[in-house]
Amino acid sequence: MKLFSAVLVLTALFSTFSSNAQVKKDTIITKNDTIPKKKVSFEKGKEYILGGITVTGLKKFSEETVRVFTGLRYGQTIKLPGDKLTSAIKKLYESKQFSDVDVYLARLDGNTVYLQLDVQELPQLNQINLTGIKKSKAKELIKEAELTQGKMVTDNLLVTTKNYFTKKYTDKGFLKTKVSIDTKKDTSDVNIVNMSVFIDKGKKIKIKDINFTGNEALSGKKLRKYMSNTKEKFLGRFWKGSKYIEEEYQEDLENILDKYSRLGYRDARILSEGISWNDDNTIDINIELEEGRQYRFAEIIFVGNEAYTDAQLHQILRIDKGDIYNGAVLKERVKGDNSPTSFDISSEYQNNGFLFSQVNAVETKVENDSITVEIRIREDEKARIKKVTVSGNDKTNDHVIFRELRVKPGDLFSRREIIRSIREIGQLGFFDQNVTPDVVPNYQDKTTDINFNVIEKGGSQIELQGGYGGGSFIGTLGLSFNNFSIKNIFNKEAYKPLPTGDGQKLSLRLQTSRTFSTYSFSFTEPWFGGRTPKSLSFSIYQSNQFQLNPQTFEVDKDRRLGITGASIGLGQRLKWPDDFFQLSQTVSYQSFQLKNYGFRVGDNVLNNGTLNNLSYNLNLSRSSAGPSLIFPTYGSEFSFGIKATLPYSLFSDKDYTQPDNLTAEQQNDFLADKFKWLEYYKLNAKGKWYTAFTDKLVLMTNAEMGFLGFYNDALGQTPFERYFVGGDGIAVFQLDGREVVGLRGYENNRLSSISGGTIYNKFQLELRYSITDSPSASIYTLGFLEAGNSYDNFRTFNPFELKRSAGLGVRIFMPAFGLLGIDFAHGFDPLPGEIEKSGWQTHFIIGRQF
Repeated sequence: MKLFSAVLVLTALFSTFSSNAQVKKDTIITKNDTIPKKKVSFEKGKEYILGGITVTGLKKFSEETVRVFTGLRYGQTIKLPGDKLTSAIKKLYESKQFSDVDVYLARLDGNTVYLQLDVQELPQLNQINLTGIKKSKAKELIKEAELTQGKMVTDNLLVTTKNYFTKKYTDKGFLKTKVSIDTKKDTSDVNIVNMSVFIDKGKKIKIKDINFTGNEALSGKKLRKYMSNTKEKFLGRFWKGSKYIEEEYQEDLENILDKYSRLGYRDARILSEGISWNDDNTIDINIELEEGRQYRFAEIIFVGNEAYTDAQLHQILRIDKGDIYNGAVLKERVKGDNSPTSFDISSEYQNNGFLFSQVNAVETKVENDSITVEIRIREDEKARIKKVTVSGNDKTNDHVIFRELRVKPGDLFSRREIIRSIREIGQLGFFDQNVTPDVVPNYQDKTTDINFNVIEKGGSQIELQGGYGGGSFIGTLGLSFNNFSIKNIFNKEAYKPLPTGDGQKLSLRLQTSRTFSTYSFSFTEPWFGGRTPKSLSFSIYQSNQFQLNPQTFEVDKDRRLGITGASIGLGQRLKWPDDFFQLSQTVSYQSFQLKNYGFRVGDNVLNNGTLNNLSYNLNLSRSSAGPSLIFPTYGSEFSFGIKATLPYSLFSDKDYTQPDNLTAEQQNDFLADKFKWLEYYKLNAKGKWYTAFTDKLVLMTNAEMGFLGFYNDALGQTPFERYFVGGDGIAVFQLDGREVVGLRGYENNRLSSISGGTIYNKFQLELRYSITDSPSASIYTLGFLEAGNSYDNFRTFNPFELKRSAGLGVRIFMPAFGLLGIDFAHGFDPLPGEIEKSGWQTHFIIGRQF
């Protein structure tokens, strides 16, 4: 309003021409405190030289400061009136330092004009005094309302401050909150004021009853359930207060109408609604409804479809004649629900090249309770991809991204393949999960350009892993370079600080405790040969396990088990049944050297000897989860693995029956020869499903089991490759082939026997909520239910005899350190050999994910 007033002043001062068209000069009254008022003639629209600007009405600002605010310069040309002068006044108001600005023509000297600005400065806020509430709360509110010293006090500031404090307490249920604000001049300085705010919040008002009238199809009880934010009070409600918050209440009214619409009552409306006050300091909410009639679908007619038959489109629409009319579902089946897995007519067209297609549902006839719907389709020509680019990848080479893309120049446009490309980029682990495809269509030549904009995050990780198990603290230090470039390893210029960009994985790892130490090195090339997604990996490792005295807990490093191993593997992405499948094969060799170690083999002990483990591992997996590795929101992960050795004993005429009356040394030699070459077969099956309720709330369902078998009854089970269940799942001395299975709420490995189990199963439900997914850190909370157990053999196997637990946790993923987390879990069952339940356990997760 002030700017508008100033423009009016200008218009009045620089008045329009007289009715005589020949007259070109106007007159204007000067405003100068030192000279008498007189009229000054000027030519409208003529350019003048600005000779000077004087400013009146100042209290704290200097004239020079005001002139800087205007942007006007001495010597520049201006018109009277003109855009430059209007812009100067606008800038003064936008500075939020002045409440009023007037412009006058001081004098005219030939072609030189002198202006006078008459301004009124806004007062500044000095002290703020908030009464009616606690002092500690007052300081917090003043900070939240941004009432800082030196702030300009405007009418708008007073109004917004009053509204802010009022809403702050009405949203908490204090519906009778009253706020008064008073300002007084402070004589300690020039043009400053003190503000006094009094808040009378009154008593908290709760909702006693929510009353519905006019409802017949849905009961009042059901309608109140659909009001997720506005609830009646009752004794014992602690998870949701019975507060009246206007915005949330209006949202609940929309939810009620949406529910009616989904049940076919598309004409349902709210005739009136409001609150009434009760004598006991509560309110009632009264809602009058008009349900209307319930509609059903009549004919569903497809118009304009040539690429798909009516029958094919009906299969996608999944709505039949006679079904209850549901406008929301109709829209989702026609236009989609904006999810990557949406199955709708529009998406089906866009999946098959029809980028420029349009699909709309139109109600064409309403007769009694039946609605006829036309699905109008304009297919247009198919579009092809003209150019594909990537941006935002400063470290990762373009070819690493391009080889994962499912869209190529010349291909038909496909929404499905763009979504799949987003997933594949996310699965690399080098980029933030928010990969943004920019689709630029060109209607003229029926093509489109696609640019994938990525946000790069650290490809390398420092793994710090800690936990307690086996009577000692276990620490792990690992360096993982997940975007390594081995071809640049001798290129000094590529070290920033390491050669990166080719998507290779290089890992160095050290794990140690009082009782063992392991060292490992591994390397993976995901695209061996560079043409097809075939991976090549190899690893080498060395481990030493030292004997622990269970009575004194002293470690004897002269008594040890040493393990040396190496493996090489090949992986291949399959095309059938679909290209989510992966087949991997690994050949590994391990040598176990025992020196006075005392390794338990059944009921006997093996002290010295060398054992060998040559195995072949075949794993078939399918992973469609995505788009993020850290927080998948859709898809599933399945794997089935077989690990086996040759059945050496079946081709040998050795007698594996242990003779009687052997000396300790003879028994050791017998066992060392018996297990010189380990033999076994191992079956593992795992499955995970991700179900998204919203883009931030996801349910992860997991089921897994494993079985360790043998070929020869005389030889029996291998002493290695066992399952150890319980605890945080941090692998301890895993190089003996053991698999550590986490089951939170119990101590590490305590659900298995000392030697480890040969069978295990585990079931898990985990509800995850994403707090943030920024490139610097991804954070989500979780609640879980778990059940599982370990069994020594088939005689003791009972899939329903499970150890149960539940708890809460949080995960923080930072690119430099991997996954960090903490879980608080309650075990409902006792550990083996005990009678009291496990109770509460705390698990720290560092560097790994369940």
